Amino acid sequence: MAEQATIEGSDGNRLISLGNISGVFGVKGWVKVHSFTDPREKIVKYSTWQIKHLGQWREVELTGGKRQGKTVVARIAGLDDRDEAMLYQGDEIAIYPDQLDKLKPDEYYWHQLTGLKVVTTEGVELGIVHHLLETGANDVLVVQGERERLIPFTMGHAVTEVDLSAGLIAVDWDPEF
Repeated sequence: MAEQATIEGSDGNRLISLGNISGVFGVKGWVKVHSFTDPREKIVKYSTWQIKHLGQWREVELTGGKRQGKTVVARIAGLDDRDEAMLYQGDEIAIYPDQLDKLKPDEYYWHQLTGLKVVTTEGVELGIVHHLLETGANDVLVVQGERERLIPFTMGHAVTEVDLSAGLIAVDWDPEF
């Protein structure tokens, strides 16, 4: 569930943002990666990335990648020196939705939940999922309505149903809370 927002690529197709290039590693063109995936190093499992470089999306191939201490590092084909790699610092990393792993029932990627309407089991509209937060225990829906609500994303407890086709999440939640 860790992948984040959907964005539009230069070809008009949807992309899933997975992180960004946060720095360089070594002198041979490796880059440090700030990853939204869970676990962090899963980002290098995707051998083809879309990178927004100098305002334009372009496809790149990874030739290597791994967890390095508390960070993730990756090697992009054709990027062979530190100075060139520094030009990519801050670039966004994305993939096409069809590259994502298939999920089990009752599992969702964050981008699928963002923008869904949240309604209590009694039919009270609470708002729209603005984004999600990762906590140690469970993920949390940040719902924007007449006020902001934080609702734990716990299937079968606070969350009773997710209907992606209807764009709806039903919750067992006190509207006053």
